[in-house]
Amino acid sequence: QVQLVESGGGLVQAGGSLRLSCAASGRTFSSGAMGWFRRAPGRDRDFVATISRGGSTADYANSVKGRFTISRDTASDTVYLQMNSPELEDTAVYYCAARPYGSIPISEWAYDYWGQGTQVTVSS
Repeated sequence: QVQLVESGGGLVQAGGSLRLSCAASGRTFSSGAMGWFRRAPGRDRDFVATISRGGSTADYANSVKGRFTISRDTASDTVYLQMNSPELEDTAVYYCAARPYGSIPISEWAYDYWGQGTQVTVSS
């Protein structure tokens, strides 16, 4: 079985920065895509960003494009989400996801494994 463990969430001021991490264990996903999703209060879980095997290709939700950056360390099966200039609307529980295939879909249904989530709260 695969375990995904997120860390780095917390309280951040609008316009600041925060970096989330997600470490995969139990099975290597160096050949699979990994991504970030989020669920804000009262909303469905939404796509944030995804990155391909090797980290050469990424895709972002329009709402975070230019502010957030996804990256990965394939040697340690860790994916990161650098959140710059966060806005109040970015407040949510952020989930890490992984799949054993290299393509980078934006649908949550394409991902097989999920972390427990980490809370990010942006304050004014």
